[in-house]
Amino acid sequence: MQFIYAAILGYLCGSVPFGLLLTRAAGLGDIRAIGSGNIGATNVLRTGNRWIAAATLILDAGKAALPILIARYYWGEEAARIAAIGAFLGHCFPVWLGFKGGKGVSVMIGSLLALSWPVGLIFCAVWLIIAFSQKMSSLAALTAAATAPIFAFALADEWLAGTVALLAVVLFYQHRENIVRLMNRTEPKIGSEKKPQ
Repeated sequence: MQFIYAAILGYLCGSVPFGLLLTRAAGLGDIRAIGSGNIGATNVLRTGNRWIAAATLILDAGKAALPILIARYYWGEEAARIAAIGAFLGHCFPVWLGFKGGKGVSVMIGSLLALSWPVGLIFCAVWLIIAFSQKMSSLAALTAAATAPIFAFALADEWLAGTVALLAVVLFYQHRENIVRLMNRTEPKIGSEKKPQ
């Protein structure tokens, strides 16, 4: 039962749509009608409000870290990994929004920092290096996610690596349209997209 509790806790925390709530509270409208239509921090940035985007990133990371830390405290490390999966699925497929959520980058950051902070920091470093060098948020996220299981295996164990690999697969699925654009060389670069009027 403890694993079921961890999964439910993770999903409920992960499914809180902070991007949608914050943009509405700030009078920026429905984030689902802007840009890519997802509720994550990258799309919130397209509103032109960097503070709301930063708050979304922090809260989305936090809503993943919180259930992981709670699950670890009460039920152990395996429950913590299950909570991470639950939070990730809750963010990407929230039942309250018709299972249409974010792409999972912020939640993956929060999950990795809570599960193994060195792996989380490496994920952030890889993201920043690719983002600054290639000016593509999606490519940065995909590269960081693809390499994260390797670092998880090297710095922790095969159980964490397996968990991170599962998160990476879901993240890749959520970025499937970006992958097509990257292959066609039509993916917009950071800062090139027009902000809403």
